[in-house]
Amino acid sequence: MSKASVKYAAAMALAVSVPAFAGETAVRYAGIPAGAYAVVAEVRAKAGREDDLRAATLPLVTAVRNEPNNIVYFLHEDRAAPGHFVFYEIFATEADFQAHNATPHVQAWFARLPELAEGGVTVTHMKLRGNTP
Repeated sequence: MSKASVKYAAAMALAVSVPAFAGETAVRYAGIPAGAYAVVAEVRAKAGREDDLRAATLPLVTAVRNEPNNIVYFLHEDRAAPGHFVFYEIFATEADFQAHNATPHVQAWFARLPELAEGGVTVTHMKLRGNTP
């Protein structure tokens, strides 16, 4: 094995064993099951309600990541349009996604949307490609 190959192998071993963020488990693509259910959801705050929608939305990150069948959950906010939030979510199955939507924390968030959001949530149901059939 060449010196470069040894360095590469060591770097890859280190990268695989170190979590992405302190205190969190790194997502491993190989661990995402075939047939996993992905969703991209968007919500936009009503004018003047950006801070309120943000305050209502941020607690979802920890709550959803603690759901038993959530695999990935990212919340993004558009830098050019504060109050425009995009969620990227992966669940083991569609049924797990539906169960997620029925949780008390998500239902409470949905209940606040009429006062905070313009037009509710737009959801795109996605099929993973690449590491799954």
